[in-house]
Amino acid sequence: MRLKTYTFCVALSAMVAAAAPAWAHIPLVLCMDNGDNSITCEGGFSDGSAAAGVNMRIESPDGRVLLAGRMDDASEFTFTKPRTDFVVIFDAGPEHQLRVPGRRITQ
Repeated sequence: MRLKTYTFCVALSAMVAAAAPAWAHIPLVLCMDNGDNSITCEGGFSDGSAAAGVNMRIESPDGRVLLAGRMDDASEFTFTKPRTDFVVIFDAGPEHQLRVPGRRITQ
């Protein structure tokens, strides 16, 4: 499943990059369930730039912040999987935010 998700993200990134040169800095994030009660999200931008330091939030569906942090130097953010429904928010600023519902994160 991880390969299928990765392939989809790469294909989507390539299509976006080819179709819209004016959108040279589109945020991208891929979150994976590690199978050990943790989740790792990898981020970056369509122009190839890293996402080190980008704000990350884990929120409940009603908007309560369950956890906040930043992407590390490798553009990764790992956290313990909440026991309730959650949404991962990649927040690189206005018009550079992505939301990943927890139910869509798989191994």
